[in-house]
Amino acid sequence: MCGIFGYIGNNDAFKVVLGGLTRLEYRGYDSWGISTLINQSINTIKSVGSIGSSITDGAGKQKAKVAIGHTRWATHGGVSKNNAHPHASTDNSFVLAQNGIFENFLEVKKELSEKGFKFISETDTEVIVCLIEDIKKNKNLSLKDAAREAFKRLEGRNTIIILDKNGTIYAVKNGSPLVLGTNDAHEYYLSSDALSFSDTVSKIVVIENFQLVEIGGNGPKLFDVQNGKQLSLSWQNLEIAGGEISKGNFEHFMLKEIREQPETIKIAVQMLDEDMLGKLKKSINKSTTVYTIGSGTAGVAAALGAIYLRKIAKINAISLIGAEANEYYNLFKPDDLIIVPSQSGETADVLETLEAVKAKNAKIASFINMPGSTISRISQFPFMANAGPEIAVATTKIFTSQAVWFYLLANFLNGTLEQAKEIALKTSGKLEDWFNSDALGKIENLAEEIINEEDLYLFGKSEYYQIAREGMIKLIEVANIHAHALPSGDLKHYVIAMIQPKVHAIALVPDGDLRSDVLNAVGQIKTRGGTIIGISPASHSEFDYFIEIPKSGDLTAVLAVMPLQLLAYYLALKRKKPIDKPRNIAKSVTVK
Repeated sequence: MCGIFGYIGNNDAFKVVLGGLTRLEYRGYDSWGISTLINQSINTIKSVGSIGSSITDGAGKQKAKVAIGHTRWATHGGVSKNNAHPHASTDNSFVLAQNGIFENFLEVKKELSEKGFKFISETDTEVIVCLIEDIKKNKNLSLKDAAREAFKRLEGRNTIIILDKNGTIYAVKNGSPLVLGTNDAHEYYLSSDALSFSDTVSKIVVIENFQLVEIGGNGPKLFDVQNGKQLSLSWQNLEIAGGEISKGNFEHFMLKEIREQPETIKIAVQMLDEDMLGKLKKSINKSTTVYTIGSGTAGVAAALGAIYLRKIAKINAISLIGAEANEYYNLFKPDDLIIVPSQSGETADVLETLEAVKAKNAKIASFINMPGSTISRISQFPFMANAGPEIAVATTKIFTSQAVWFYLLANFLNGTLEQAKEIALKTSGKLEDWFNSDALGKIENLAEEIINEEDLYLFGKSEYYQIAREGMIKLIEVANIHAHALPSGDLKHYVIAMIQPKVHAIALVPDGDLRSDVLNAVGQIKTRGGTIIGISPASHSEFDYFIEIPKSGDLTAVLAVMPLQLLAYYLALKRKKPIDKPRNIAKSVTVK
């Protein structure tokens, strides 16, 4: 889940890499480091905390033309300056940073320790550095070939980037993402995602597993890690739609991205790939089972999507959570279809499941926001969200895009796409009006009143239960409040034991056939002295607090997520939490 960035060009490499790491900070922000090269001397700056912290004036004024950097989400070893990347070889002839987990590092570390290597960090990354040094010396290989040989020993999903004292950058990929970019000025960039250099790059190459890229004075070259043979570079235009990486007039990216959701709903309609939908429909019609799969917020989107497919299109759809899908591996069949919503397209536990899907020759469809992602490239039916950059770690607008896309897909299959598009566009307008009403002020006031609550219960039914799950995620990850989401009908089976006076529960109450079922749970809580926060198109006498949402057919449930996103935001703000970079959380989970 870390981010790596490299640059060779005529600009100030330190500043370029610093800017790139800032854009990658959603991938990890425990610590960071940058290595630059001047006169064949490598200088490394490391710091714990946010990108750019503890930079001295001299460090910021370096005029190097080549540099690599890293922003860390700690896996092996605690958060410390010693454990920050890049890590240097014993003679400082090269430095290395890693994104991933070297699963067999303890075995290799023991071997190297017996050979006399000393380790100053607790990381698996430093073991890679020493392994390369050992192979380079004992086999009399070049740094490139030593890195290639060492990489073959790494178990797990790993990408490494190396800067040597001669001014060459090497990077090797397996699993964790890596993108090469360039522009008309013949600058070259390497990064964990294309978004980090999208403002300066016009063409990219998505590096595949077990490929090594070398960037020196003569530009980039690509090699096969297994046999060392040179490969051709397949450049493609970089196209990232919409959104500047700026907070604008907002205090936090999260609030800005919440407010962008009327626009992302429009984009989901306007940029819908109906030709690809037609191809997907043929595959669905041939399928015995359609699975939807995701993790975290994307897992909620996948579950909501399965509901739309069952409810609207009458499709046999089953939702899976990435890390819990292994019991289905033996059930996948060649005529099955798996639909994957994902912001990054690099989620490790989902990719592991998709490897099992591919082994059974089942088809994959995906809805991704990151160009060139692994999941997009292994999909027979790749769809792009085009929702623009989402910088806050907490996913908001991408969730809405995913939900609306599933809604449109279900209606396409049902033959009611045009009506659904009209409803979605009207929903966008209703949401914009809602944002401009007094709703945000009411939610902020509510946050002030419940600021000291440490436990919140959320409940709903069908789509509204999935929205309750998403609200739970936001309250936990952003506001650090213990939240519990449950189906309203399950209240009396176990959670009722926790209800007593002053306990707060958030009721997501539909306006149709399901309304009485959810209100039944509201009554059970009120009888036991609980406090109800009602989110619904219509109020009720048993609501202690009421947040009204617009009525918009099958998309009303999606609109119910807005108050929950905002409640999590305002609670975090008032509790002085790091809103855009929540504690211990990274946006793109590329390790298991």
